[in-house]
Amino acid sequence: MRTLSDILYNVNIQAVHGSTDITVNALSIDSRAIGEGDAFIAIRGVHADGHLFIDKALQLGATVIICEELPAQLSETVCYIQVVNSAIAAGTIAGNFYNNPSQKLQLVGVTGTNGKTTIATLLFKLFSELGYHCGLLSTVQNQIGEKIVPATHTTPDAIHLNGLLADMVAEGCEYVFMEVSSHAIHQQRIAGLKFAGGIFSNITHDHLDYHKTFDEYIKVKKAFFDGLPNTAFALTNLDDKRGSVMLQNTKAKKTTYSLRTVADFKGKILENNLTGLIMVVNEKEVHFRLIGEFNAYNLLAVYGAAIMLGQEKDAVLQALSGLSGAEGRFDYILSAEQKIIGIVDYAHTPDALLNVLATIKNLRKGIEQVITVVGCGGDRDTTKRPVMAEVAAERSDKVILTSDNPRSEDPAEIIRQMEAGVPVHLKKRVLSIVDRKEAIKTACSLANPEDIILVAGKGHEKYQDINGVKHPFDDKQVLREMLELMGK
Repeated sequence: MRTLSDILYNVNIQAVHGSTDITVNALSIDSRAIGEGDAFIAIRGVHADGHLFIDKALQLGATVIICEELPAQLSETVCYIQVVNSAIAAGTIAGNFYNNPSQKLQLVGVTGTNGKTTIATLLFKLFSELGYHCGLLSTVQNQIGEKIVPATHTTPDAIHLNGLLADMVAEGCEYVFMEVSSHAIHQQRIAGLKFAGGIFSNITHDHLDYHKTFDEYIKVKKAFFDGLPNTAFALTNLDDKRGSVMLQNTKAKKTTYSLRTVADFKGKILENNLTGLIMVVNEKEVHFRLIGEFNAYNLLAVYGAAIMLGQEKDAVLQALSGLSGAEGRFDYILSAEQKIIGIVDYAHTPDALLNVLATIKNLRKGIEQVITVVGCGGDRDTTKRPVMAEVAAERSDKVILTSDNPRSEDPAEIIRQMEAGVPVHLKKRVLSIVDRKEAIKTACSLANPEDIILVAGKGHEKYQDINGVKHPFDDKQVLREMLELMGK
């Protein structure tokens, strides 16, 4: 409970109707969640305009309405605050309501197309290993120390985000590592937060259903770095051709990492196999448990961020060398009977799939087949569907196109759009099976001893989203069951 005048500090206000000398019990951008004495913030969203639900919020007991456009009829018992931008105001108000928790933490944001979850998770594990109490905000899960809080979005809305950060402060967290999605940046969900640092992993083809053009997608990612204060660090991947672009206008301390050119944090891969990576990191040779060039970049980003946060180099490398990655990121199973390697990975963009298949290629000893099971999500970027199938067909010996999270779309139609990307000379190696469980079962039945099966796209997810219903489904569990059946 806070006084309205207090939580309006630093908000760009155009007009006030009513008294601000009242208490506010809670904040919400969802009219359905409003209770007596709450403030409703009307935000113009992608799918709905909160201004259309002001009456509903009032019926449920809202005593404060924060909006960009005032209703035609104003109630004398309600305080109306007209602001320039409701989404930005929500971040500032939420920060004030929860006593600006981001100012009491070392908050580090990770953005980019691929690698966000692994980098944020590794940072959380690393700093926990170094003896700090930490928080994690990621696609897989949110964590406050050892306590797990389920994640519904890559980045929560501003109110829930500040609430989570306040819980982390209350629990004694010193560092918080969070994924910062392009949607969250564009929708101002991180407005008002104070970051101690920002990390850029890479940028590839994704979310064009939302951002419309690749240039717009790049600009949104860059906006995160443009907003960092001069007390923060900005760490970028120099090997990504847009990496240096991210640093162009930032006030933060500019730092870089690379496998291919001179950088503040330089890495070189000496060995890459199923036992992990052997790398030279700033002239120090280290063995890591993670596999693949893409993880070499993730490890460099984590190392660089840790050093920028004042940690000791040798202690960081020693702790990092023993860590595993995030769930659903190059998770692998070895079938004891058949010696078949099963790999589950969240790769759901053409570039991520290419990276995983390139890593698998490096693990091959000779005649093993690579069998890839892959689909594309419904109600998402349609332009990547044929590209995903093309990448899978060119880099695999056999491919099974299947359903991912079809959401409101017909999964068979999604698969047909994927099939359009398969080159004519590779069509013989591609099967289409709508049922994902049947597709994984078929991949296992096609596999010979020592073959490699990749199940891509869903990774850590434990469900399939079909027509608004989340049906229990775990790629790793299904793959393990099918491999076990084959061994009997």
